[in-house]
Amino acid sequence: MADQVLLLAVGLSLLLLLLLLLTLTVCYLWRRKKGQSQYQELLSSVPSAPACCAPVILVSQGSWPTPGEIPFTLPPRLVTQNHGDPTNDEREEKEEEQEEKEEEEMKMEGRRDILAHRGSLSVRSWYPMGTVVAGLYSAPPLKEVVAPPPGMATRLCFSAEYRHGSEQLVVSLLRLGNLPPHFHGNVTLVELRLLPDDRRPRQAKARGTGPDPEFNDCFVFQVSGACVPQSILSVCVLSVEHDGKRRAVGRVLFPLEGELGHAGRVLWRDLETEEDTQCSELGDVKISLSYSPSMQRLSVVVLRARGLQLLTDAGVCVQVSLQIHTEVVKMKRSCVVKDENNPCFNHRMTFKLRPQHLDEACLRFELQHPNDIRSEPPAQLGVLVVGPFMYARGPQLQHWMDMVNTAQEPVKLWHGLRRAT
Repeated sequence: MADQVLLLAVGLSLLLLLLLLLTLTVCYLWRRKKGQSQYQELLSSVPSAPACCAPVILVSQGSWPTPGEIPFTLPPRLVTQNHGDPTNDEREEKEEEQEEKEEEEMKMEGRRDILAHRGSLSVRSWYPMGTVVAGLYSAPPLKEVVAPPPGMATRLCFSAEYRHGSEQLVVSLLRLGNLPPHFHGNVTLVELRLLPDDRRPRQAKARGTGPDPEFNDCFVFQVSGACVPQSILSVCVLSVEHDGKRRAVGRVLFPLEGELGHAGRVLWRDLETEEDTQCSELGDVKISLSYSPSMQRLSVVVLRARGLQLLTDAGVCVQVSLQIHTEVVKMKRSCVVKDENNPCFNHRMTFKLRPQHLDEACLRFELQHPNDIRSEPPAQLGVLVVGPFMYARGPQLQHWMDMVNTAQEPVKLWHGLRRAT
């Protein structure tokens, strides 16, 4: 019986000892976790600073004032040490002792390692002076800084700067001015290309709608200094309707040669629209181009012409030839339309063209009077060449690049006729 009582007493003692150890362990872990959480919370509230400067400490950890106000306080005392003066040993020792006391106090409060190096800001007392009203120092709206010049034309505001050291063209797209009313409710997009080599456009979306949408976007084009005189910045403005359909608002062609004299200046350029295009001296022709890479097919539709200077009443036709370098690969002719200065053709023709020849081929359009006598050449009314940079510039080059970049989608545009050379 005595042995059983002894065994029971030993078991109870061991059980109590285990419970005591378990309680001490839990308390120790809880206190350690609490100290780490306070330390992490304090570090998260202090913004990071470079190693070469003193850390930045927030003034207030409590409630923040209203968004339009910023707290303004006097800075704390700066504790510095002079390490190069050997005659100030006593003062250095006092400052070191003072720093050690401050560090010990910070450690006891759970704020250790914040002011671990010399030259730090020591938190003594802060002197609040009030608040700063941020609204008094806000920048004026962009439309007041770069107001458009007088007039009703739709204009694009941008700046262009070429950096010779890095061979980069930096284009800042700012805003549009006097957008037509039927585009006010749509989303405005801008596509930028650096012709002739940039096939994939850079896009920017307007921040808002209305007559003067803003962009505030920056684009960088890598271009060598030797290629700058031959480069043209193309900016096409599009309006996206609610059903996702895109409509062209207009475009700006900005040749870099002679236009980059004043680096970074704000430029205003009128958008060239189809309605604003004036008829050339010999007349204009409207054509549609589309290309299918999978089928290697170039589709051409001669839609209509306007303002032609007819020489006879024999009618008008359009002869279209596909050229690669100086060789005429294929030549086709449209139907003849008689007795009209503004004929409507709507004639479709296709050409076989491989994708690797897109940079080497061009289309030549000749408007002429038909001639029944084969020995005599037909009377020409005007000539148009549409193709890559090797053959064309301006709208003709832009039309070809739009066709290449928007595969299987027809691209329509008016072009002015020129005299045959």
